Amino acid sequence: MSSNNDSISKTLIVVISLCLICAVIVSTAAVQLRPQQIANKLLDSQKNVLAVVGLLSGSNINELYNTHISERFVDLDSGELVEKPKDYDYRKAMKDPAKSERLAAEDDMASIKSRANIAPVYFAYDKGIESGELSAIVLPIHGYGLWSTMHAFLALGADGTTIKGLNYYEQGETAGLGGEVQNPKWAAQFDGKKLLDASGKPAIKVVKPGNASADSAFEVDGLSGATLTSKGVQYTFDFWAGAKGFAPFLAKVRDGALNNG
Repeated sequence: MSSNNDSISKTLIVVISLCLICAVIVSTAAVQLRPQQIANKLLDSQKNVLAVVGLLSGSNINELYNTHISERFVDLDSGELVEKPKDYDYRKAMKDPAKSERLAAEDDMASIKSRANIAPVYFAYDKGIESGELSAIVLPIHGYGLWSTMHAFLALGADGTTIKGLNYYEQGETAGLGGEVQNPKWAAQFDGKKLLDASGKPAIKVVKPGNASADSAFEVDGLSGATLTSKGVQYTFDFWAGAKGFAPFLAKVRDGALNNG
């Protein structure tokens, strides 16, 4: 009996030792890989910003980004440009009660629950930042579709109204249906459309597939077979072009108050 107990004890010691060793290895690997993961995340963001303004060319993403893109930060309540908060993470700020606003149901058409108080915006310069000739303003937008929160970059002209590009880069919608939000051919129909009407109100309309008028400055076709995802896109635009989104900032852009950054 004693022999059996000794055997069980030894087995438990071996198992526990192996678990501890594996835990140390995994933890060490996670710590060592963290800087690379952060760098990859930043590079992916830069790539998507460049893509939405048509400046993604060549393999040196970081150099292209630093040449053509100026990252700024905006207080969404006032629309004013502000200094970047120390160690600021936009995604984490969305869920931090001290750095975000919990949205009332009537304001939360995009179903995001809360909104960060400060958001990044990206000023794009086709001829390079040093030229001072602003070509586009890129806004990060997100909203819920059928199954997931869909994240995108929306590029507007220097007028703060004309859409120059739309790039959905993260989503978990149904492949072949709602997942087509990432299809460049579908996104291309937004180019040249107007996000806002003459009074500055959200005006872009995602209509039933095949029903968008070629003469309309505001209509685009929704996704075939993906009604709820299409509605999610509509609600995302409604929110981020509205008062709780980038409306105060875009009003200043249209009035020339920011002097293009």
